[in-house]
Amino acid sequence: MLFDSARLSCRKMTMDDAELYHTWRNDLEVMQSTSPSLDTYQMEETKDFVQHVILGTPSSKSYLIQAKETGQPIGIMSLVGIDFKNRNAECILDIGDKNYWGRGYGSEAMTLLLDYAFLELNLHRVSLRVFSFNHKAIKLYEKIGFVHEGSSRQSLYRNGVWHDIVHMGILQSEYVVNG
Repeated sequence: MLFDSARLSCRKMTMDDAELYHTWRNDLEVMQSTSPSLDTYQMEETKDFVQHVILGTPSSKSYLIQAKETGQPIGIMSLVGIDFKNRNAECILDIGDKNYWGRGYGSEAMTLLLDYAFLELNLHRVSLRVFSFNHKAIKLYEKIGFVHEGSSRQSLYRNGVWHDIVHMGILQSEYVVNG
């Protein structure tokens, strides 16, 4: 599956992408706002994670995001825990290349992922989790149409402070009408 927009193209992630993903996974600035544990990983651990979690789960679909103009990989987006019976999934978006932060690529990538989820896979609901201190991401998700559904209070300890994990979701009918 390959899909694209004005500035982005996306392709299925493969084991060949493990090394690049490893650099993002070990960049604490990148993982600060997306990973519950700020650990660093050995290459073999990342390869195992890519093989068994990202690629080896039939209920997940992961895509490498590339800047169309340069072909440069800039991030990863995934639908995980896909439940075709109940037509729902959780989405994950990471822009790993910091040169592309704050330039609208996250919004464009999320739109591509939701188009795929709702218009191709015919999912009914897509959810996500975001750290309460990640105000830019929350604002982006609200703009796209995600609704706050609750939070896991004080479940993330970061920099000496407890933070909530915010749960958000969007329904196909909300996205098609608003998207």
